[in-house]
Amino acid sequence: MPALYLGHGAPPLVEDPLWPGQLASWAEGIPSPEAILMVSAHWERAPVTMAATTTVPLVYDFWGFPERFYQLAYPSPGAPALAGRLRELLTPRQPIAESRRGLDHGAFIPLMCMWPKADVPVLQISMPSLDAAALLEMGRALAPLRDEGVLIIGSGFLTHGLPFIDVTRADDDPPSWSAEFDAWAADCIERRAFDELVDYRRRAPALEFAHPTVDHLAPLFVALGAAIDAPGAIVTAIQGFWLNLSKRSFQFD
Repeated sequence: MPALYLGHGAPPLVEDPLWPGQLASWAEGIPSPEAILMVSAHWERAPVTMAATTTVPLVYDFWGFPERFYQLAYPSPGAPALAGRLRELLTPRQPIAESRRGLDHGAFIPLMCMWPKADVPVLQISMPSLDAAALLEMGRALAPLRDEGVLIIGSGFLTHGLPFIDVTRADDDPPSWSAEFDAWAADCIERRAFDELVDYRRRAPALEFAHPTVDHLAPLFVALGAAIDAPGAIVTAIQGFWLNLSKRSFQFD
């Protein structure tokens, strides 16, 4: 299975005229997974923690949206077998904890667009830190799951400068900080300059605007780590901007 890094958007993504169709078309080209392992920008907790493994509730971790978004449902099956494999893979390297937490919107919003039948078992795990090198190594530890039919997804947003966007000008060209960071990250991926990407805090342009907090970039390193030792094709599955934020998404084959 490939490993994915995708932009997940806010709940209104599901009503966007373009983006849900892009996500759905992307999913149609991916082999049907046995299970999905989600790493979302919206869950940082140490040690690595597995969310609910049998029944999978949702966490409506957003505020100020119309009531209909709090009625969204995604009744995916739990993934207890995948939870067992995670213990085998991660326990020798680091402790692993369990939680009754459900899927947050960084997980269930894109899944609603990509696998709307909610018939694939899903398990979400936390990021134990936002350190790029550590997350890359966590992805490496998870890489064997790809040969077992597990789709590993890092869910974030390639630029996420929410304090600096003007939603009334969302149809304008993206601001320079968003466009420059997007182009830089895409170039690093295309050249497979992964060391430069991991060193983004020193090398990336406009970081303080593109990522005033880096939680939405961090899941990229888990997906990249899961593929970095078995290099295959790297596909930019989606590109462009949503509310002036880069929704560029990658597939690591």
